[in-house]
Amino acid sequence: MKPLAAATHRTGVASDLGGFGAVFDLKAAGFKDPVLVAGTDGVGTKLMIATQMDRHNTIGIDLVAMCANDLVVQGAEPLFFLDYFATGKLVVAAGRDIISGIAEGCRRAGCALIGGETAEMPGMYKPGDYDLAGFCVGAVERNAILAGDAAESGDVVLGLASDGIHSNGFSLARKVVEVSGAGLHDPAPFDSERRLGDILLDPTRIYVKSCLAAIKAGDIKGLAHITGGGLLENIPRVLPSGLGVAVDAGQWSIPELFRWIASAGGVTPTEMIRTFNCGIGMVIIVASDSADTVRSVLENEGETVFQLGTVVEVAKVDPEVVVEGLEDAWRN
Repeated sequence: MKPLAAATHRTGVASDLGGFGAVFDLKAAGFKDPVLVAGTDGVGTKLMIATQMDRHNTIGIDLVAMCANDLVVQGAEPLFFLDYFATGKLVVAAGRDIISGIAEGCRRAGCALIGGETAEMPGMYKPGDYDLAGFCVGAVERNAILAGDAAESGDVVLGLASDGIHSNGFSLARKVVEVSGAGLHDPAPFDSERRLGDILLDPTRIYVKSCLAAIKAGDIKGLAHITGGGLLENIPRVLPSGLGVAVDAGQWSIPELFRWIASAGGVTPTEMIRTFNCGIGMVIIVASDSADTVRSVLENEGETVFQLGTVVEVAKVDPEVVVEGLEDAWRN
């Protein structure tokens, strides 16, 4: 594990792996008046797919992504990451793959893997089963925090494409696989070139570097990581009272994976867009006169960008998202 962690070293790390605690120097990392932002998360029942496929090299990327993407939406740069890996009995090869995925996720997010805990608990887990949790700490200059109160009517709403299902909605996805009779090791019903299980294990996209570049380039009003609750429940978290978002579902392509889940499971479009990211993993609210600049920066960073809609005034006090053309988008 030490070489994997060492490969994620970044400016500010001030201790070696193996001590009782890890030290990070914010001043050395270049911050002048920083506020710390912390987050913790897991990858849910996606772990069960990894176990069934006996493929563990990407689940660590998911773990980092779920934490780091939640930090960047507040304008924070992820600095360091710690993991908790629990199992009944450590299988060295699987453990190495898991930690290598965590290290790769840290490299993608620009943060250092500076510590963690590996716990063997016989009797707690069945052979081959394990659980993961991640803890990420970032920092943002005090005057640059994205607090979710800056959006205004007329702002543009951009969406960044996801890399598949990411790490939410797997309880429903696994149920759909079960009732459909599809096999994880068989070619996907919608893609004969790849196994269904491999598609479900595509790791969560990490948006940290592209979003930090966008924040520096334009007048970003808010960012929303599209996790559990989908577009309907995550966008309102970065809107002030009295505002909502009008989204046109025809503005982005719904990936075939989600279309298959809806069809095979009899899941309605509204429930799909409330449960899954449905092709949009991050939403950016930006001032209309900065939208073109921000879009260009994001595309240069490798993102696929869609203009989803605009911020609008709403009669309700609580922010809401209205998705227009939803039924038509799922039929097309």
